[in-house]
Amino acid sequence: TGYELFQKHLLLLEEAEGGLDQFTRSYNSFGVQRLPDNSLFFREWAPAAEALFLTGDFNGWDKFSHPYAKKEFGKWELTIPPRNDKSPAVAHGSKLKVVVHTKDGERLYQEKAVIYDWVHWDPPHHYQVIHPRPKKPSSLRIYEAHVGIASPEGKIASYTNFTTNVLPRIKELGYNCIQLMAIMEHAYYASFGYQITSFFAASSRYGTPEELKELIDVAHSLGIMVLLDVVHSHASNNTEDGLNHFDGSDSCFFHAPPRGEHSLWDSRLFNYSSWEVQRFLLSNLRWWMEEYGFDGFRFDGVTSMLYHHHGIGTGFSGGYSEYFGLQVDEDSLVYLMLANHILHDLYPDCITVAEDVSGMPALCRGLEEGGLGFDYRLAMAIPDKWIQILKERKDEDWDMGNIVFTLTNRRYGEKCIAYAESHDQALVGDKTLAFWLMDKEMYTSMSSLIPMNSIIDRGIQLHKMIRLITHSLGGEGYLNFIGNEFGHPEWLDFPRAGNNESYHYARRQFNLVESDQLRYSQLYRFDRDMNWTEDKYGWLAAPPAFVSAKHQEDKVIVFDRARVVFVLNFHPSKSYQDYRVAVEVPGKYKIKLDSDLGIYGGHGRLDHNTDFFSEPQPYNGRNHSIKVNVNTQYCTFLSSRSKSFNRCRLQGK
Repeated sequence: TGYELFQKHLLLLEEAEGGLDQFTRSYNSFGVQRLPDNSLFFREWAPAAEALFLTGDFNGWDKFSHPYAKKEFGKWELTIPPRNDKSPAVAHGSKLKVVVHTKDGERLYQEKAVIYDWVHWDPPHHYQVIHPRPKKPSSLRIYEAHVGIASPEGKIASYTNFTTNVLPRIKELGYNCIQLMAIMEHAYYASFGYQITSFFAASSRYGTPEELKELIDVAHSLGIMVLLDVVHSHASNNTEDGLNHFDGSDSCFFHAPPRGEHSLWDSRLFNYSSWEVQRFLLSNLRWWMEEYGFDGFRFDGVTSMLYHHHGIGTGFSGGYSEYFGLQVDEDSLVYLMLANHILHDLYPDCITVAEDVSGMPALCRGLEEGGLGFDYRLAMAIPDKWIQILKERKDEDWDMGNIVFTLTNRRYGEKCIAYAESHDQALVGDKTLAFWLMDKEMYTSMSSLIPMNSIIDRGIQLHKMIRLITHSLGGEGYLNFIGNEFGHPEWLDFPRAGNNESYHYARRQFNLVESDQLRYSQLYRFDRDMNWTEDKYGWLAAPPAFVSAKHQEDKVIVFDRARVVFVLNFHPSKSYQDYRVAVEVPGKYKIKLDSDLGIYGGHGRLDHNTDFFSEPQPYNGRNHSIKVNVNTQYCTFLSSRSKSFNRCRLQGK
């Protein structure tokens, strides 16, 4: 079984090279290391190479003066003594390059410039971390973000901009975790950070390593965890500045073709059974944790890793034969088990999230149960469902049962992160939910100084409803992509040849929220209050909801979770007076969050001073019921607990 393979492999790693801890910190012995006497020690793994040389600013780019010595197991080493003044021979900030001579007599070194050089980073003063890591929260509310697009300006934004301008917003909005995309270095900006060229480098297009460390430290000071969007599922096929053909062979870190190539992504696939590849990738995870202080990882492309077919041309219906058979890649399975074991063993508060579209059983169960050990999986069917409904169905044709099914269809005991939309839905060719709902009307009709037209009214109400039902019914965690909390218009498109290298769609227009004369601030407030209300009642940490109504004709959905009752009316034109709603806990109920409030772009039709008293009349599977007024395209929730909702806290005061 996979677990037996994992245990066998774990034993091998623990017995080798000074144990697991040392093996997974091989970044302390590979690459370049400054020794106590300021000598520099270089080590590379290039099994198929004939010879290796180091060149760079330090030796006037001489391609032969500094040869590496060949060692066993395909390793190469070089030590450069310090200068006469005892300073290191390679200065901080200077450029380096490895020249590889292949067995075919080729020299892998081109004179042309590459987008990113190997820059030796050894500053006199490293950033000193001040704040401890936050503890793992019981309710995970994730803000998915991309540093480069995190400003309204048409340029690549910086780590410092994110620290100064974006972190306070995330805190105010009530998110307790950030998922940072596109941090691992990638030569092609428009790849959204998914074609990695350098695994042990934070992208320099946003600033320095020290500025990223500060960003994470400041997030920790606000009680916010930071996850890295880690790409270990594949690597860029760039040879000049990537891992491809590193030692002159078509394998090295990867399987030889065709197994080592991903036909859709045009990228290389790792050989997870290789000892040195395991050293490289497991050490990479620890390096991001230790060097930068990340709190965990969102593993990209897990479906591609799990199966030999990589999910290409394959549908998943949920039948077990799809998950257990020869199509499963056991090498990848064991690698993911090792990664989760090491991370959770060494860092008890570490969070790992799997991006898997297949629904692999036990992905988020413990290793001792034969699971893969992830904490959460992304509920990828939910955003697809919302886009499908908005594209294909009129409001009166929305299927309440199907919406509830999609939001609740998850394996019991495996935590899911629900989201209405992520970066995937905003990419060029698609558009944000707000733009699906309101489209070009957003350019002319978002002023709060004029009455809403029917398109804007519908869009604003449904934007809030889709978010609240996803947040409360869809999972054990919630995710929002940067800017979408306030209904960011349009779509995402990075500068590339096809759009004249434009940054127009590669930015987030936070300026839209800052004007009270625009309705974006109303959506922003609702998102903020929804998160802080969850923080108080804790429905994400509670068992799955009990759905008492999914009334197709009325277009009403009612459910309770964490002793809170949610009522949503998706009907485009019907309101209901004295609508009977099932409740389990008897007593007095009060409105706690109301999408119809004026500050949220609603119509203010409900009296918040009203008390709703339960009657001992069983209804829809619950022992008690209450009667409420339910307006068109509106959502609310009521609580029987008498905690008052502290608005000052919402505003971060």
